[in-house]
Amino acid sequence: MTVKRSELKRQLLEQARKRPTPRATSTQATAISGAEATRTVPERFTRFDAHPGYQQLVMMRQGAKQLGLIDPFFKVHDGLAGATSVIDGHECINFASYNYLGYSGDPRVVQAASDAAAHYGTSVSASRVVSGERPIHGELEQAIANIYGVEDAVVFVSGHATNVSTLGYLLGPKDLVLHDEYIHNSSLVGAQLSGAKRISFSHNDPAALDALLSRHRHQFERVLVVIEGLYSMDGDIPDLPRFIELKQRHQAWLMVDEAHSFGVMGDTGLGLREHFAIDPTDVDIWMGTMSKTLSGCGGYIAGNKALVETLRYFAPGFLYSVGMPAQVAAPSLKVLELMPQETERVTQLQAISHYFLEQAQARGMDTGHSIGSAVVPVIVGSSPLAAHLSHALFAQHINVQPILYPAVPEKSARLRFFLSCEHTKDHVDQTLDALALLLANAKG
Repeated sequence: MTVKRSELKRQLLEQARKRPTPRATSTQATAISGAEATRTVPERFTRFDAHPGYQQLVMMRQGAKQLGLIDPFFKVHDGLAGATSVIDGHECINFASYNYLGYSGDPRVVQAASDAAAHYGTSVSASRVVSGERPIHGELEQAIANIYGVEDAVVFVSGHATNVSTLGYLLGPKDLVLHDEYIHNSSLVGAQLSGAKRISFSHNDPAALDALLSRHRHQFERVLVVIEGLYSMDGDIPDLPRFIELKQRHQAWLMVDEAHSFGVMGDTGLGLREHFAIDPTDVDIWMGTMSKTLSGCGGYIAGNKALVETLRYFAPGFLYSVGMPAQVAAPSLKVLELMPQETERVTQLQAISHYFLEQAQARGMDTGHSIGSAVVPVIVGSSPLAAHLSHALFAQHINVQPILYPAVPEKSARLRFFLSCEHTKDHVDQTLDALALLLANAKG
């Protein structure tokens, strides 16, 4: 007989209550107390300004100052950040925000958030497993599952924590994570947290993955392959059918991070599964975020019922975190309702993205591997040059973020352009003309 979710929740909570709290053994206590009590602790271990991270930040700022560069980070936007944004009192053409389909700020989406806050309050005031569950959570999760064509979905309050908690919980020391070398930090942290063996393979290289699976699959229990649907630094996509074939042949799991591909890829924006016309159940774990196309905040995992229920009851980033505020869930739910009715937004996004790519290449700019789908880099090969170009463009009221070492290799330092369906050809032409002139001047 199937156990109802409420009864299962009660049983799990009862088991957790009865589980004894781990305590340090006497051996551990002896080892700690046996340390020299009179040992002098170096002052650098008691000061945050001596922390290696802060020291690195100081060095970076000093180097930038010597080069005459201004810190390009933490610019304050006033009001909506769409194709244009107000920064320092000036309206700028904005290529630094991933409001791909322009729904952030759409009056209908804003109204959905307002209505949810009025009905549910501004916080659910508890983790969902305790008393933070609201109807809108289930509605959003069902909508995500439906749009992916899978059994279930679960939403987390943070996109980064979604990957950290999912990989960190599902895998262990007897398992293996194989991931694209350009995978997002959140997946790396999750893999490290899990204790699983972790090996990267060359970017978008199924043959390299095949070789690793052939060499290592038999040594591990569970093997998870992690790729992205649209790589946020390069704007390219994987050959998903080929990765599916490999995971099936080698009996591995496949996880696709659709943070940037959902809403962007496919004729109606349904992501990589629509783009390649694959069976959605051929991917074991669909991951995505709600801060981009879906105009909210947080992340989700979609897949079969067993996967989702396991995460819902045991993934630390979900179980021990407050439930998603209703006014954060409501915008994403509204966007999922609107997307099928307004597919022209996807068409416009894809058209302006391809136009940007073509025009950048026509001006001799290095756009790397980008396919012209929402993310287009212009690679300049030097972090100081990328920072200088960003500052010079900003002086002309064009906002684009530089991507510097160590986020990318120094020779791959770049400007990264996020396109939205609200950008126009005039926005693109004005920006690329300005950038072309700056690049020509930089070359002397």
